[in-house]
Amino acid sequence: MVLLAAAVCTKAGKAIVSRQFVEMTRTRVEGLLAAFPKLMNTGKQHTFVETDSVRYVYQPLEKLYMVLITTKNSNILEDLETLRLFSRVIPEYCRVLEESEISEHCFDLIFAFDEIVALGYRENVNLAQIRTFTEMDSHEEKVFRAVRETQEREAKAEMRRKAKELQQARRDAERSGKKVPAFGGFGSAGMTSVSSSSIITDSIVEPEKPKITSAAVRPSGPSKALKLGAKGKEVDNFVDKLKSEGETIMSSTGKRSSDVSKALPPPVNVESVHLRVEEKISLTCGRDGGLQNMEVLGMVTLRVSDDKNGRIRLIINNNDNKGLQLQTHPNVDKKLFTTDSVIGLKNPEKSFPLNNDVGVLKWRLQTTDEALIPLTINCWPSESGTGCDVNIEYELQEESLELNDVVISIPVPSGVGSPLIGDLDGEYKHDSRRNILEWCLPVIDVNNKTGSLEFSIAGQPNDFFPINVSFVSKRNYCDIQVTKATYVDGDGPVRFSSEISCVVDKYEIL
Repeated sequence: MVLLAAAVCTKAGKAIVSRQFVEMTRTRVEGLLAAFPKLMNTGKQHTFVETDSVRYVYQPLEKLYMVLITTKNSNILEDLETLRLFSRVIPEYCRVLEESEISEHCFDLIFAFDEIVALGYRENVNLAQIRTFTEMDSHEEKVFRAVRETQEREAKAEMRRKAKELQQARRDAERSGKKVPAFGGFGSAGMTSVSSSSIITDSIVEPEKPKITSAAVRPSGPSKALKLGAKGKEVDNFVDKLKSEGETIMSSTGKRSSDVSKALPPPVNVESVHLRVEEKISLTCGRDGGLQNMEVLGMVTLRVSDDKNGRIRLIINNNDNKGLQLQTHPNVDKKLFTTDSVIGLKNPEKSFPLNNDVGVLKWRLQTTDEALIPLTINCWPSESGTGCDVNIEYELQEESLELNDVVISIPVPSGVGSPLIGDLDGEYKHDSRRNILEWCLPVIDVNNKTGSLEFSIAGQPNDFFPINVSFVSKRNYCDIQVTKATYVDGDGPVRFSSEISCVVDKYEIL
């Protein structure tokens, strides 16, 4: 096929958006579009008309027309298929099919048109690929932003730790009746409780209210405490600068609302020995049943921030019976782990690295056993006289899990309006731009194992697949826990903190 131009025009032939794929003058295009309404025969149901030189292939869009102008020797079947793709692209960028909305998003439509046709010939692309190409999503940019956010969180955590040390030193001095030390002040005679507490107030999230005395004396020279406040201002200035450049900055206790894969917040109290147990689930099911593939990847990560606790061992409790494969770090004593389920270094005289995240144990589970699916989704679309009646239900099979922020995303046809919702457990949201119906459930657990959603909309049964599911959980799928940490010498217990997270990498029903 040779496509000369693609245009969105009014019923009177006025061009709103037009993209030419071969050399054509503006006068030539406007003349062809102005002649188009006069050539249509209202008595017939054809979606194309021909002249001596060109062929018009068109589709009505409410009060507008999507028109393709092609040569007469082009393949009419390919023209119609291309026309359908063009018609599906327009609702991706325009909420309503009106002239003002088309004009507002004209450049977005032109960029999308260029992805469909190049030099008059159709490209082998679908709607999802067009969306990806026009968004220009960058994995490297995501990684860069994640690294920068991690650095900001670590800087703020260090500020809080220093502030707590200063506050504790002030309290100890007050208990003993001594003057509050100046913390290494240069030439200052001393620092009153008012000065030190006011500086700490800038850095601590929830400080105690200082007791203000009338005889507050301002220190005459700089001190480390003053440097702490200045460091906080530098970080704040850095964050403000990033915000002014249009970047979205996430606070240390918050989380980004638009993430595809949601992360659980870190625990409030982090000990000098901190453990993270993380799992990612990838699952693909068939719409008629059957598990095509399921993979669970897990890891235990250790972080030691005090050299006194470097020479330790971890006691692992493995109650999993699903047949997973375990693998330890090369520096971990594999024989000790196999016999006693204890993680320790091969050389007991060595310590774990300080202030580094070290993956000491990882596991992998791959199966096609349907009984191991954590959350089953059944979708039953049935055709009716006006479209499709869709029934969707979920069931939690792994009762030990508690799933939070569950979102079940069902694709719906474009250009047919919003679905009519019937019975519903939880909440729903219709994204007309992405043509997605999101079924949102805050918690799914043993007390809320099943639920259903019913809705009606024009379309075919295949229009409602694939279904995607996302959730987070504070309990891991494979029952592997770190129950105790001990010193290598003496087997004394070591205080440690831990966080457990289970997130979805891919969860599809095809």
